[in-house]
Amino acid sequence: MDDSVSEIDWYGWETGLAAARERDDPVMLFLSAAWCVDCAEMERTTLSNPQIRANLEEFIPIRVDADRRPRVRDRYNMGGFPSTVFCTPDGRILTGTTQLGIEGLRSVLGRVREVWDDRGADAGRIPRALRADEPPAGEVSEGIEGQLVGRLESAFDTQYGGWSDAPKFPLARTIEFALKRDREAARRTLEAVQTHLQDDYEGGFFRYAANRDWSDISHEKLTDENAALLRTFANAYLATGEEAYRETAARTVEYLTTTLWTGEAFAASQAPGPDDSYRAPEERTDPPVDGTVYAGANALAIDALLAYHAYTDDEDAKRFAQRARSHLEGLIDGGRVAHYAGGDRGLLSDQARVLRAFTTAREVLGDEGSLSSARSVADHTIETLRVEDGRFRDGPVEGAGLLSYPLYPLDTTAELADGLLDLALITGENRYRSVAHDALAAFAGASDRLGPQLAEYGTAVSRLVGEPLVIRVGAPAGSDLHRAALRIADHEAVVVPGADCEGALASAGERTAQPAASPAELERAVSALFAD
Repeated sequence: MDDSVSEIDWYGWETGLAAARERDDPVMLFLSAAWCVDCAEMERTTLSNPQIRANLEEFIPIRVDADRRPRVRDRYNMGGFPSTVFCTPDGRILTGTTQLGIEGLRSVLGRVREVWDDRGADAGRIPRALRADEPPAGEVSEGIEGQLVGRLESAFDTQYGGWSDAPKFPLARTIEFALKRDREAARRTLEAVQTHLQDDYEGGFFRYAANRDWSDISHEKLTDENAALLRTFANAYLATGEEAYRETAARTVEYLTTTLWTGEAFAASQAPGPDDSYRAPEERTDPPVDGTVYAGANALAIDALLAYHAYTDDEDAKRFAQRARSHLEGLIDGGRVAHYAGGDRGLLSDQARVLRAFTTAREVLGDEGSLSSARSVADHTIETLRVEDGRFRDGPVEGAGLLSYPLYPLDTTAELADGLLDLALITGENRYRSVAHDALAAFAGASDRLGPQLAEYGTAVSRLVGEPLVIRVGAPAGSDLHRAALRIADHEAVVVPGADCEGALASAGERTAQPAASPAELERAVSALFAD
């Protein structure tokens, strides 16, 4: 965004807090995103008002891009974008809200200034999530999966699909969890997502719907969410064989590899455009694209494109995944992933997603270089972000304001644990499984309180304590036997091509099937492995 829009002399995060300390003034943090219509509207109207600009002279105005600075976002987000947050010079929160009009912001500025003049920095607070509470540790057991299945059943919207009243987000990982455990709910939600969130003209998916019936669509399209849904629809095609799911996935591939393709990798997002953006193509102007290449979003896209290629032999999906992977490798130094070129390094979310992209590349492409990279990323994450109780911090414990206070995100921990389990099953190195166990155990005491949006925790627990399917294939990647192994209808299975075995060897826990020499024999062997 251009600073001249609101004629406010914005500071960056670190420089702004330094200026606030020097002047002993409170901070107004404007937390926005390139795709956020309400953010642009607040800048165009509220923040361009002369009286507001005059009132802000008693504050240090800081603007932060939430996508570029996720650690700031996760500590200061007030529940939506924009977030308008008032802080002490050391970053403690005075108060905050989301979008404000002119009169609303004038009123808040006045109240905050009164509080500051009366109490100063003593009025600041540290959010509860950042306080040093004991983790809700517990036993990792089979019952956790059952608890989450029950929560999904009770939360499912039987009238409209999805697992909440409003707003309705697609919850891609929750759909994947349900595909194996409550397929009817998964299918009904997939139908709702297809009907209401899919862009009928350009492909891809809009971000969410504001109402229970999936109406009042927010038309921004984010790469990470589109990549997650591509994988989900590909996995739904694997599970059911329904052509409609493959077609939806194919259109999402086309959207990612055209509109969001930068020439080297995938751009970050596409903002909603003017009202004509969602008319017929000949009547439409294309909404703007944020060309920033984020490591985590690209890792999700690589994972999803390779899954789609594995199930369909689509060569374009494979080619774009390989090109994006080459760019992604340039963001990694010694296992430490840069959020984007020049951005923060070693963030848990990026590390987890890149790990998964490399393990998937090993499974689908048979690439030993990807396995080496996966080990490097996993080892760096364990070495630098893991704490004694098994939890993982969201990033380095450093930075201005509340960045020096660690967060331990459960959703990202589950994502990392799932990737570590893949790595353990591919390599046979039990140390990765042990780390995944401890990370999941650190939150197991709260498993009965987890909602549908955290179903990926249930997936990871199920794979840890259960008997996940592993298929080792003596033939190389791309062979008929390898392709057949990838298409066994279980998206939670692990496939290892080029293994030291004859034919294909399927196993689940301590049980191992008879070696299979053909795709038909492999299908029979897997069926026998799970027969009662």
